[in-house]
Amino acid sequence: MLFEEAMNQLRHDIVEMAARVEEDLSKAMSALRNNDEQLAREVKAVDAVVNAMQLKIEDQAAMLIATQQPVARDMRELVSVIKLAGNLERIGDYTVHTAKAALKLSGEPAFRSLVRLERMAATGIQMLRASITAYWNQDAQAARDAAALDDRIDEEHKALTEETLRLMQEHPQLVKKAVRLLRTSGFLERLGDHITNICEGVIYMVESTHEELN
Repeated sequence: MLFEEAMNQLRHDIVEMAARVEEDLSKAMSALRNNDEQLAREVKAVDAVVNAMQLKIEDQAAMLIATQQPVARDMRELVSVIKLAGNLERIGDYTVHTAKAALKLSGEPAFRSLVRLERMAATGIQMLRASITAYWNQDAQAARDAAALDDRIDEEHKALTEETLRLMQEHPQLVKKAVRLLRTSGFLERLGDHITNICEGVIYMVESTHEELN
């Protein structure tokens, strides 16, 4: 396979992996919203698929680095691809954690609105799409714009944490459920951090600069 063909295949593999992770996140949130135990188990079951995608991408990138001796722009993209795949895998992990939370909460009446979690997940999906589009278009500014959306996730996480802590003080009998809710919010907050890392990788690829966006 010619070098450019191999690079194009890597780009498509990254897009495919991101689409898989996005779909799983949507399913995990649907399982949480609807107390859907079966859907949550489906998300857990496909975690191995995301892991396999990561290994395939990293192996291919490493092979190209070793055998093709790429320079400058191509080398930066290969390094960034490895970083992107790693962060997508971590996003997949947090998606599985969300599905596990749905399993633990399934069958129990909701004691708290999930609106903030829904907004966090929706923003995460928006960020993920924008970051991968920035990668595909090699657009550093678009990556910065995508990373800026993480502030919305952080704000929702902070507000939910404050609300839930007050609730725990007022209703100690709800502590166990409240802790699960806080953990789920934390998973979504860290998901945003990993998408920000993807944006940093895009900027490095395009501009050859290490920019801290968190």
